[in-house]
Amino acid sequence: MKKVVVGLSGGVDSSVTAYLLKEQGYEVIGLFMKNWHDDSVTISNECPWLEDSNDALIVAEKLGIPFQTVDLSEAYKEKIVDYMFHEYEMGRTPNPDVLCNREIKFDVFMKIALDLGADYVATGHYCQKTSQTLASGEVVYNLEAGADPNKDQSYFLCQLSQEQLSKTLFPIGGLLKPEVREIAARAGLITAGKKDSQGLCFIGKVRLPDFLQQQLKPKNGVIIEIPSSFPDYHILAPEFNGKEAALAYASKKITYQVTDGNKVGEHQGAHYFTNGQRKGLNVGGTKEPLFVIATDVIENVIYTGQGKSHPGLYRNTLFVTASEVHWVRQDLAIAPGQTLEVMARIRYRQALEKATLHATDQGLYVHFESPQSAITAGQFVAWYVGTALLGSGVIG
Repeated sequence: MKKVVVGLSGGVDSSVTAYLLKEQGYEVIGLFMKNWHDDSVTISNECPWLEDSNDALIVAEKLGIPFQTVDLSEAYKEKIVDYMFHEYEMGRTPNPDVLCNREIKFDVFMKIALDLGADYVATGHYCQKTSQTLASGEVVYNLEAGADPNKDQSYFLCQLSQEQLSKTLFPIGGLLKPEVREIAARAGLITAGKKDSQGLCFIGKVRLPDFLQQQLKPKNGVIIEIPSSFPDYHILAPEFNGKEAALAYASKKITYQVTDGNKVGEHQGAHYFTNGQRKGLNVGGTKEPLFVIATDVIENVIYTGQGKSHPGLYRNTLFVTASEVHWVRQDLAIAPGQTLEVMARIRYRQALEKATLHATDQGLYVHFESPQSAITAGQFVAWYVGTALLGSGVIG
């Protein structure tokens, strides 16, 4: 009998994951990850993890499977929280969910599971895994989109390796969310009607803005509105000798100065804000809402533009440095000078968009057919062919 360790989070998805595996004849062990001890940043008076831990325990008892809690808070602080704060201080916007899966759930947690003698780790992600045998005889694994188009979470797993995929199961990836809740209800699981978590990855009921404001020091600065008539938006691209030079030009971010626009307000720290953000600026009196189009954490200035169609929000090309390029399917990686037609996204829940990958010695350009709103340094771009996620990279 194969042994599987399930990351029981106290939610319905991981509960049904454990239930299905037990029904399929696996020996199942439930592990709850405690990743954070600081209750000062919760959004309720309840302990952010205790309720989830109790629900996970009740589910394990209902299923008759062993259960224990593992404290990963030290690794979480080092690999996720400290890194996240540093990135925000540098004016970049990391994705804690992608990082948490790469650094904690499928690394630290997986090693604990394997030490317990597990053959596999299973999670409640809405994605699927398939395998195929290459002509060389090597077995490779595909990370496929989940069957539920509203819940596909393959993006969050875009940094996984073949080694990690080989030891992972996604039992609910072929189901729709309502089907998962129905299975939980039929099985009498306490989590059947429980709302999905809206907090930081595996911490609990924590809002990211509140989390940042309690961890990063406030600094007064100005908010500048850049008009859509700003001259740099209307410069025609020059002629280039080669494609790489043209891509480098297209991926370049505009550097703004305070004198390029008008002061419309003040803020408590540019590092609290990210490109495309509308809420939290607290500036009124404009015809259309203001959106963040750039931040300067050195000078502590936020640059904004009116309306979601403001030209400062859009670019169609981004760059990923070579050290940040990751291929889930390494056998399909393209070499410098090669291109690949893909579908890509730069954030979770974004519809996939047509794009072309251009590999160079320095890294990878991703050129979208249509301009993309709020391309943000530190976020992940993920690329697909069909339903298979082939690779990803950190946007520079």
